Amino acid sequence: MALRDAAIVGYAETKIVEKSDRDVWEIGAEVLATLLDRTGFEKSEIDGLILSGSMTGAGNAFWSQTTADQLGLELDFCQTVDIGGCSPTGALARATAALDAGLATTVFCLYADTQVAENNSRQRSFQGEWTAPLGYLGPPAAFGLLSKRYEHQFGLDYSALGKLAVAQRGHALLNDLACEKLRKPITIEDYLNSRMIADPIRLLDSVMVCDGGSGLLVTTRKRAKQKGLSKFVVPIGYGERTNFRIAESIVDVTESGHSVAGKRALEMAGLAARDVASFHPYDDFIIAIMMQLEMLGFCKRGQGCAFVKETDFTHTGNLPLNTSGGQISAGQCGLAGGGTNLVEAVRQLFGEGGKRQVSNTKNAVVTGIGGIPYGRNWATSVVMVLTPDA
Repeated sequence: MALRDAAIVGYAETKIVEKSDRDVWEIGAEVLATLLDRTGFEKSEIDGLILSGSMTGAGNAFWSQTTADQLGLELDFCQTVDIGGCSPTGALARATAALDAGLATTVFCLYADTQVAENNSRQRSFQGEWTAPLGYLGPPAAFGLLSKRYEHQFGLDYSALGKLAVAQRGHALLNDLACEKLRKPITIEDYLNSRMIADPIRLLDSVMVCDGGSGLLVTTRKRAKQKGLSKFVVPIGYGERTNFRIAESIVDVTESGHSVAGKRALEMAGLAARDVASFHPYDDFIIAIMMQLEMLGFCKRGQGCAFVKETDFTHTGNLPLNTSGGQISAGQCGLAGGGTNLVEAVRQLFGEGGKRQVSNTKNAVVTGIGGIPYGRNWATSVVMVLTPDA
């Protein structure tokens, strides 16, 4: 299978900070330099570049070309992936496709973003005309409504959501690259008492947008072995779905495309949810984690809170969760935020998690969420299964 022929030979991540004076290319250069140093590859060997979107470059029609120029890369394949929070994991999937098609031999996947330029995309979309005037302002409002609908259908135990927040914050305390402002212990009581943002979304449900970047170097398994590399990570399952059930007149917003993408990815990998060793779901809001547990089959729909209460999500538990702290407790690097959880999964499978290293490194599952349009569930859902090279 083509997906399994790819090899992630290196990962890199910068410090995540609340606000920096660095531009996105400076961050990208740091990520690239770290990857070259760790893998022994030369910059001239990189002939493919795949980027996630960036708030800095959102208005740049030549984003990938400009970045290649800034980093001094001469390429045979260059692309920007623009599916929101799914972009980093989606970029990895597209890197494997480019390698399989012979369009490149070594691909640099870069996920970097800063707040240097304001993202005005809302003014150029349906949101400015149809939703913002009614007070539907951004993701907190969307997830607030989604949470209310879930609570109406199934009930919602907020102490269970608090447990997820506490588990991730505990991991951030062990992560030196996490945003310092977020590296403070919290309790379930802290979560329940945190300020309401968009009822019932609380402050401790939500990500804080930061500056930072991460990246992967991906080549073929054959080339990795020719380079003398004995340790790398292999993608073994992938699923992606955009506009899940958009053609249906009535949409259940508590069900997402992860129900399709997750099934496909796990079946491709030959796994069931019970076989997952560590879980790294996209986490812009806590409710999204719990819903993805349901969509991927860890439990039945409506039973997410009960599953959370009976499961140990710490790095020493039976289902380690976002062991870097996730975006919520490490910081969200803008549109590149999904790279935080993806790179952490790779780090764990390399056995380099340090104080938060998980014991079971047979596999890791990473997900992405790409936007949450008005009136239905998130636009794009991706699921990737990774494993160390056998």
